[in-house]
Amino acid sequence: MNYLLNTYSRFDVEFIRGENATLWDKNRNEYIDFTSGIGVVSVGHGNIRLSNAICDQARNIIHISNLYRIQPQEELAEILVKKSGIDGGVFFCNSGAEANETALKIARKYGEVNGEIKRYKVITLENSFHGRTISTLKATGQPKFHTYFGPFPDGFDYAKDIKDISNKIDDKTIAVMIELIQGEGGVNPFDKEDIQNLAKFLKEKDILLIVDEVQTGIYRTGEFLASNLYEITPDIVTLAKGLGGGVPIGAVITSLTDVLKPGDHGSTFGGNYLSTRAGIEVIKILDEYYESGMLKEIINYFDSKLVEIAKEFPNLFDNVSGFGLMRALKTHKSEIRDEIVKKAFEEKVLVLKAGNNAVRFLPPLTITKEEINEGFDRLKSAIFKIEGKQCEN
Repeated sequence: MNYLLNTYSRFDVEFIRGENATLWDKNRNEYIDFTSGIGVVSVGHGNIRLSNAICDQARNIIHISNLYRIQPQEELAEILVKKSGIDGGVFFCNSGAEANETALKIARKYGEVNGEIKRYKVITLENSFHGRTISTLKATGQPKFHTYFGPFPDGFDYAKDIKDISNKIDDKTIAVMIELIQGEGGVNPFDKEDIQNLAKFLKEKDILLIVDEVQTGIYRTGEFLASNLYEITPDIVTLAKGLGGGVPIGAVITSLTDVLKPGDHGSTFGGNYLSTRAGIEVIKILDEYYESGMLKEIINYFDSKLVEIAKEFPNLFDNVSGFGLMRALKTHKSEIRDEIVKKAFEEKVLVLKAGNNAVRFLPPLTITKEEINEGFDRLKSAIFKIEGKQCEN
């Protein structure tokens, strides 16, 4: 009997060990991981520095609650503020959805206490994804996520694209919430100039810009934040996924430090000793990787392999999209995408599917060239089988 709720369509495999971007199942079969737990395992599986930091902390204090000062929480907050370029403060929680909930609460309180009328309306984009709580589901601009779970909170509207946002704004609008690269929606990056123009426009209108960096943050796009890549300074940034390297953690960075007061918001587990110590070590590891030039080198190498695949199989793929190590191969139709994900698994390379017919790639940021080569060799074997050919070796 299966005691788990049937909320996931799982592959029939059980992994028992990992080393960087390589996994082994209980039958000792080896897999190349181009998913990193959906963008979470940023410094790879079994990272010795991260595991040592976690073990060291666990031997002392794992959790004490936010009723008391937590030194690694304060240290990680300082790191995030300084590296983000946002002159502000940090709230810690447990996930990306919780971080986005916090951002919405900050925006709505700001809209209630500042100005002559209450402003509460939040504009997001069609094809966006912001989480699975009731509020963040409603903030998600994909109707398929709105089935069954209503009634939803009021005050959300959806723009078709960046340039359409201005058409949705009215006197009740308090914030615009966007992903700079839509992940679940298909790995769709927005034009840099359009984003910069939007940021300037919203600042002039005293409308907050919330950037959901749950997936794009912590060097996933090649810079610490995608906001840094786009050269903007949002009012609120949300983080999760890669920040803890596998330990659950979410964070909100905001310049609006005086909005929430004691009692307005909280989290039992958010920012505890274990998660923030993990976050500090993850950033230290990736800082070194970034500054050495290795991250850029690996990004360029991974990109060359994606381009090679797209050119070799034009009958299957339209193009390559994304930045850094948040990438996708766009297929001609969803059936091709689904078959590639399935056949890739059979060839023991893990990839993801996303909207707009995208095969999504989110490998560990520390993936090696050898792992990339092996993974793409297996992916090609899967694609050849889809075409009914034999891979020539």
